Amino acid sequence: MAVSWEEDSPRSLAERPYVYSFWHNCMITAMYWCRDLGVRVMSSDSFDGEYTGRIMQKFGFVKVRGSSSKGAIRALLGMRRALEEGRTVAFTIDGPKGPRYVAKPGPVSLARSTGAPMVVFHIAHERAWVLKTWDGCMIPMPFTRALMRISGPIRVPADGDQEHHHRELQTALDRVREFAEANVGKAGTAEFPFGRSNKDEH
Repeated sequence: MAVSWEEDSPRSLAERPYVYSFWHNCMITAMYWCRDLGVRVMSSDSFDGEYTGRIMQKFGFVKVRGSSSKGAIRALLGMRRALEEGRTVAFTIDGPKGPRYVAKPGPVSLARSTGAPMVVFHIAHERAWVLKTWDGCMIPMPFTRALMRISGPIRVPADGDQEHHHRELQTALDRVREFAEANVGKAGTAEFPFGRSNKDEH
């Protein structure tokens, strides 16, 4: 998989905890890429959430119980504690049940209350099996090209407007998805080499 950065280098993003968000349908590849990093991720209390949470634990993620529809306050408090301990947290931002590609507001509230910047990413696959689920879950085919596009940090001041920054989050998610899908065919070329990352100079 190739990785492309909008603004910040991998080194700068590793210097402090961030609030990551990505679409539910690229969760499988995201779990592999972020494996064994101890990322805290929200997990639904539903059966599907429990099943997904167990899979994520196999990849080294740490579950924080709750979802946008149930136990949200408890989960956000758990995510806040993780950030205060210097841990990175992540949201499957249109989960657990959609609608697809519509961002939930949780990361904005968390970023505003903790000062931790938000970062979003999307992973596009040149060839993938797409499941008939609400999210169109993508399972990458063997040896397929994949491109991960990561945004620059999105900062939310303590007195920031929730709706404004929620729109900013949605816009960033749409932007990185469109970029990844448009350029995944270039993954593995000099512009987007595998196993490395590059900074967009435009």
